Amino acid sequence: MIRKNRLTKLLNLHLNPHSWHSYSTRGKLNPYLYLSFTLAVLQLSCSPALINLDIAKDEVAKYYESEQYEKEMNEIIIEAKEKFSNIEVHPNSAVVFDVDETVLDNYEAIKQIGFGYESKYWDEWIEKASAPANPQVKDLYDFLVKKGFKIIFITGKKDYQYNATFKNLNAAGYIDFDTLIVRGKKDYKTKSALFKSLKRKEMTEKGYIVVGCVGDQFTDCQGENCGIVVKLPNYLYLVE
Repeated sequence: MIRKNRLTKLLNLHLNPHSWHSYSTRGKLNPYLYLSFTLAVLQLSCSPALINLDIAKDEVAKYYESEQYEKEMNEIIIEAKEKFSNIEVHPNSAVVFDVDETVLDNYEAIKQIGFGYESKYWDEWIEKASAPANPQVKDLYDFLVKKGFKIIFITGKKDYQYNATFKNLNAAGYIDFDTLIVRGKKDYKTKSALFKSLKRKEMTEKGYIVVGCVGDQFTDCQGENCGIVVKLPNYLYLVE
């Protein structure tokens, strides 16, 4: 799993301004994302220095700890429910969910290390199996289970993290699901989009009809066999 920092993301926005709208399923310009872009451009245009890291961290914290994140998530989930309500449910209809920053919320753990990434710390955190459920996504999950959709979890976590991830899902209230898919050794170096696309294809070959895909990364739902794509906001990291 390759993570990119926030500055790289802001520069990508400069090159791809249409992606300013990418975190709202209703096509609204996200003010926090636009502010991030503006700050970065102003600082980079005045000097070759990068955007101040403390400013970026404070901005991310304000977004997640204000009503903005919750409001945006609520809007996305309401729209997702409307779309899934219009689908005829068959015995093999399935919705694929990512795990981290989708069904599970690691914000507090990531904040503890200054919004950085340290593999040893991350592995230890996973083994604790104590990440809470993302409440809005849990609500969508409950809605889909009640309607009769099969649930499939596909995560970039590795095979030796399967048990802890399974335990964490159960502890967070995700009890009813068909399968949890993690990376086997042969998948360790596979790009996330390709890995998840291949696993969705495998599920269809087993008889599932994938009617939806929910994730916080664009790579979670790229390629075929996605159905309705529900893209959640993540300002903490990018995965390639």
